[in-house]
Amino acid sequence: MNQDMVLALFDQQMRRDARADNTGARIERADGVVRQVGSGDDWNGVLWSDLDEAGADAAIAAQVRRFTAAGREFEWKLYTHDRPADLPGRLRAAGFAPEPEETVMVAEVADVPTAVELPEGIHLLPVTDAASAELMADVHRSAFGVDRPEIVAGFLARFADAPETAAAVVAMAGDVPVSAARMEISPGTDFAGLWGGGTVPEWRGRGLYRALVAFRARLAAERGCRYLQVDASDQSRPILLRLGFVPLTTTTPYVYRPR
Repeated sequence: MNQDMVLALFDQQMRRDARADNTGARIERADGVVRQVGSGDDWNGVLWSDLDEAGADAAIAAQVRRFTAAGREFEWKLYTHDRPADLPGRLRAAGFAPEPEETVMVAEVADVPTAVELPEGIHLLPVTDAASAELMADVHRSAFGVDRPEIVAGFLARFADAPETAAAVVAMAGDVPVSAARMEISPGTDFAGLWGGGTVPEWRGRGLYRALVAFRARLAAERGCRYLQVDASDQSRPILLRLGFVPLTTTTPYVYRPR
């Protein structure tokens, strides 16, 4: 893989030329940034910026005004290669709080194993309605220790609007959800994003994360995607490396919460 070429393609398709991820949100281009503005259940934030030292602080202040005027908490999704180089410090000075850094990893769909190998006693349940989406939320609460109802609401909205662009699955041990993951496809791009892959503590180390990557890789291949993209935590990065993913850059969410 030509990593520089793929990173440039990712920046162009998924950030600079981004489309809203559901019909309730919209993309705005102003003040040197590309941002998504939506409802309280949507992801709100800055996807791309093209700033210099002279104009960065004014652009940051403009985003704060835009989102706080709508009463929105929002995220500035900062990548290591974004400029100016001191943008992280400028965001902190403006009241943004950094969350844990993640590694942007990419693989060609054709190179990722698609055979879904499940431990004994496990079956997969596609997420297609509110009840199965709540099972996915149960896994997230146990795996990550947080409750994110907006993720469930956002997935259901996207699935209702354009089911070909979204998929999610829950691994069930009998009637107990033990692992879950979802996938988002941006129409007109080469990428399928893998999100939310998590397993409850007592089921880790048994191949469930790997199985759900394979399940989504098969769907991505069927839907004509060329690349899989993951914002990987330190926990998932070693698994993804073994599956053929390569790191392109790192990303840190900088979150602004209105006072």
